[in-house]
Amino acid sequence: MKVSDILRLKGQSGGTLFTIDPMEPLVLAVNIMAEKDMGSLLVMEHGNLVGLLTFREVIQALSRNHGALGDVTVRAAMDAQPLTCTPDTLIDDVRRMMLGSHSRYMPVLNGRELQGVISFYDVAKSVVDSQNFENQMLKAYIKDWPSGSPEPDAK
Repeated sequence: MKVSDILRLKGQSGGTLFTIDPMEPLVLAVNIMAEKDMGSLLVMEHGNLVGLLTFREVIQALSRNHGALGDVTVRAAMDAQPLTCTPDTLIDDVRRMMLGSHSRYMPVLNGRELQGVISFYDVAKSVVDSQNFENQMLKAYIKDWPSGSPEPDAK
């Protein structure tokens, strides 16, 4: 399974992506994330991805500023070098990258063009769904075992 499969299932390929300019106030980003119930915002400047803002970065900014956001900009808080993947990246590779970096969100780029964002939840769900499908196929295969053929060993 590839990242493009997850984007297709999410209906995100070509869909609405929520972005913010890096010079916007961080408090605006927090309000958008809360209003839209999102864990991340893609930071775009001149049509290019320049960062990712998640609640992790917001919490770190709050900690640095003694619990206040004040006039902090998105640029000052964002991850300026987020992990990214392509639509052709295998889900197993994404899972390893996300686990290795403790990332919960990953922007998907096709060249420089933003295709979407996937979450660790999306990756985990795709793995579980794939395993459920394989289990159903195996159960159907065993149930429809041809008569007169030797049955598989039941141990």
